[in-house]
Amino acid sequence: MAERKTALVISAHSADFVWRAGGAIALHAERGYHVRVICLSFGERGESAKLWRQPGMTLGRVKEDRQREAQEAADILGCEVVFLDVGDYPMRTSDEVLYTLVDHYRELQPAFVLTHSLADPYNFDHPHAAHLAQEARIIAQAHGHDPARPVLGAPQVYLFEPHQTEQCNWRPDAFIDIGSVWEKKRRAFECMAAQEHLWEYYSRVALQRGNQAARNSGLKVTHGEAYQRLFPHVMDVLA
Repeated sequence: MAERKTALVISAHSADFVWRAGGAIALHAERGYHVRVICLSFGERGESAKLWRQPGMTLGRVKEDRQREAQEAADILGCEVVFLDVGDYPMRTSDEVLYTLVDHYRELQPAFVLTHSLADPYNFDHPHAAHLAQEARIIAQAHGHDPARPVLGAPQVYLFEPHQTEQCNWRPDAFIDIGSVWEKKRRAFECMAAQEHLWEYYSRVALQRGNQAARNSGLKVTHGEAYQRLFPHVMDVLA
């Protein structure tokens, strides 16, 4: 039996993977991939305003709610989710967290990685997560790091769509058709009650990227996701 393919998603906050990569996650999970999502934080300080407006709210309760939402969304999408609880706004990570990510790379040997854009002037946690993902990937490739374990190959890193693309120097060069899993992604959205204001926004993004995917392929695509590749794409033929 062929070994099961894997994918790794590194998400700054507990909802980022749903808005930005839920379609890719569901699509690959349906195709037999083991998709592991690493949530660095719960988004408890900076991305839970609706919860904080409730009387008597505490940090612990916010974290519990955001973890529950993310787990429910992950169950719908068909992926594993791991919570590191490093904190947000600001996000600060230690070498221990870095090496934890390295261990996930080495263990999982992902076929590809999804994470944030390298720049985001509106949210410093997002590029922090992206740089952490990239540094961990490089260390996981180093033969001198933990030499008893197999090194990582060269999985492509796809940067998922930031909220304001132009200000983030993000330019999509890869589109995927998520029409077959759109209803799953939408249901996963609706688990994120703390950020209900984003449901319709990211529904419109999916329609826009679907239109662009159709224009660039000649295929009939209604809902899509867009990504920016971090490394060159190597092919044996050009078509």
